[in-house]
Amino acid sequence: DSERREKAVVSTQSTGMKAVIQEVIPGASVINICVFGDKLITDETSKLYKKDKNLKKGIAFPTCVSINEVVCHFSPLRSDPVVIVKEGDLVKIELGAHIDGYAAVVAHTLVVGATPDAPASGVMADAILAAHYCSEVALRLIKAGNTNKQVTDTIQKITDSYKCTPLEGMLSYQIKRYQTEADTDKQIVLNPSEMQKKEVKDMEFAVHEVYAMDVFVTPGTGKTKEYNSNTTVYRRTEEIYQLKMKASRAFYSDVCNRFTLMPFTLRAFEEETKAKMGLKECVTHELLQAYPVQQDATGQPVAQFKFTVLVVPNGNIRINGGIFDPATCKSEHKIEDKEIVELLAQSANRKTANKKKKKKAKSAAEEAKTTTN
Repeated sequence: DSERREKAVVSTQSTGMKAVIQEVIPGASVINICVFGDKLITDETSKLYKKDKNLKKGIAFPTCVSINEVVCHFSPLRSDPVVIVKEGDLVKIELGAHIDGYAAVVAHTLVVGATPDAPASGVMADAILAAHYCSEVALRLIKAGNTNKQVTDTIQKITDSYKCTPLEGMLSYQIKRYQTEADTDKQIVLNPSEMQKKEVKDMEFAVHEVYAMDVFVTPGTGKTKEYNSNTTVYRRTEEIYQLKMKASRAFYSDVCNRFTLMPFTLRAFEEETKAKMGLKECVTHELLQAYPVQQDATGQPVAQFKFTVLVVPNGNIRINGGIFDPATCKSEHKIEDKEIVELLAQSANRKTANKKKKKKAKSAAEEAKTTTN
C-alpha cells in the first residue's frame, strides 16, 4: 500500500510542478504563484484516499519561487512587498506533496522567455546546464554499493567544466516517512566546508533507501549570505518544551495537527499576526526549525534541480523531476571528462539500461555536447 501511495503522491506533485511552471510568466507576482501551487497540491491530494478520514496528506514542502541570486525558500506572505517576475529572470520553483507521510519533493529551474529557438546564454546558462548535468550524474551514481563521495567529486568536476561552483555545504538527505530531512548520517554534501569534510561521513547507498537529491550551482564563489527577507518556512522538530504563552500553544497545536513533521509556510495561517505571535516562542525553544532565505554572496544567479530517488536492487528509480529541456540554454563550455560523458550516456531508466542500441541511452551525453556548441 505504501508503494501505491508513493505513486499517487508523485503523480500529484508532478502535475503541480508542470502547472506552476505555466504560471511563471512576465508580470506574474511570486506570492500568487506560491498560493496557486499550494492550493493545487492541497486540492489534488484531498481527492485521494477519501474514505480514510484519519489519513494525513497534503503539502510536503510549500511552494517557493526564488529568483536569480536568491537561493531558495522564498515564499512570501500577504504582508510582504510584492515581487514581480520579469523576462529573462532565472526562476527556481520548489514544492512537495505527501500522502500518509510518504513525500516527494522536487525543484526546477527555468529562464523566463527562454526557448530552444531563443535560448538563455552567458553565466546564467552555464549555471543551469551545470546543475542539470550534476543532477543527471547524481541520479546515475545513487545506486547500492556506490558512495556519497563519488557523487560529491563528480559534481565538482562537472561544475568546473562550466566554470561554475556548487553552493558550499549544501546537503542532500536520505528521507523517511514523515521526514523530508531524515536524522541520519546518510548525507551527500556539495562543495563541503572544512568542518563538513571532518563531520560528514563517507557512506554507501543501500537498497530500499530514498534520497532527496538537491543540486545548487552558481557562477559565483559558492558562498551565500542572508537575503533581506523574513523567514516564512518552518518545520516541526521532535524537541519537547512546555510553552508558556497561550498564543504559542494554540499556534503549535495547529502546526502539529495540520502539518505533522512536514515543512509549512506562515502564509497557511489565516491570521498572520497571531501566527507570528505564536511563532517566536516555538522557535526560541527549538520546537520549530527555520528555513532561512539565502542569496549568492556575490549576487550571481543560482540554479537548482531537486528530485527524489529510490534505490532498488537493480539500480534506482527517479520518482520525479527530469522535465528540464537543455535546448533552452546555450553555453560556451561543455563536459570534456570521458568518464562523465560515458556515465551520462548510460540510461537512467533501469528497464532500458541493458539495451545499448536504444537512442535514449545516448541522449544525456549528446545533450552535454550539442547544447554547448
